Amino acid sequence: MTDILRVFPRYFSVLKGEVKPKFKLNKASLEEKIERASAILENCNLCERACGVNRKEGETGYCHIGDKISVGVHYIGNNDLDFIVPSYDVFFSGCTLKCVFCQNSDLSQNLNPRLSLSEQHLAKVIDSRSTCKSVDFVGGDPLPQLPFILKILNHLNRDIPVMWNSSFYMALESMDLLKGIIDIYSPDFKYGNDGCAKRLSDVKNYTGIVSRNIQIAAKDSEVIIRHLVMPNHLECCSKPVLDCISEKYGDKVLVHLMDQYTPNWRAKQYPDINRTLRKKEFTEIVHYAEKKRLNFILGG
Repeated sequence: MTDILRVFPRYFSVLKGEVKPKFKLNKASLEEKIERASAILENCNLCERACGVNRKEGETGYCHIGDKISVGVHYIGNNDLDFIVPSYDVFFSGCTLKCVFCQNSDLSQNLNPRLSLSEQHLAKVIDSRSTCKSVDFVGGDPLPQLPFILKILNHLNRDIPVMWNSSFYMALESMDLLKGIIDIYSPDFKYGNDGCAKRLSDVKNYTGIVSRNIQIAAKDSEVIIRHLVMPNHLECCSKPVLDCISEKYGDKVLVHLMDQYTPNWRAKQYPDINRTLRKKEFTEIVHYAEKKRLNFILGG
């Protein structure tokens, strides 16, 4: 049984006006965090790839993002998380991973910025969406835009909860910059082993880094862990991911089990994932989550 109130008591308190969103409570630390984050751009190590490029000079690393905000799409979203919608979803270009099955490859692998905005302008747009319950920074991945997102928050006037929707392949310094700022973390937990992660997302030490970062996030704020169930990866990925969540967090986090997998982008080159997910596969994982007594919701 899903118990939303158990997982998100603080979020609902913010909506009721009983407490301020975290970035407002820690406004004094934002300037210092902005300075630290901006300095990282000179030798970018925001993610664990640690490219070391000077983004202030226009250099780009693995994520292809330079020295400006690169926004792909921003809109009022409606999804399975009905308790946070309508939310104002800001989709950024670029990503720290290269998932061969990427469901948003037009954003994540976009080599050319779509729309460059100032932090002040985007803050004004968010402020104007008075019906939104939250602002959700998405991608691609928002991580390469972390210094700019902190500036956006510094310009926001509304007491609006902030979500961070990310692959979570973040360096410890980035996790520290987000500490005390984010109301709801929404990390991806894609793989149950490093072999699948390397082969399908070109990423090393995935499980250790993402597990570490989720633990940090869970100590800092409220958490929704997203898991996309993929064909033929139930035993090697989905079940180990749910085992890990069960052992470390029990029902204290919300798990979003997603069934919308389709063989997008380059997935046709990989026989094990070159088909849609079967209903019986997703049902098996749902039953496994029930067996583990997880707090979960379903959807795309």
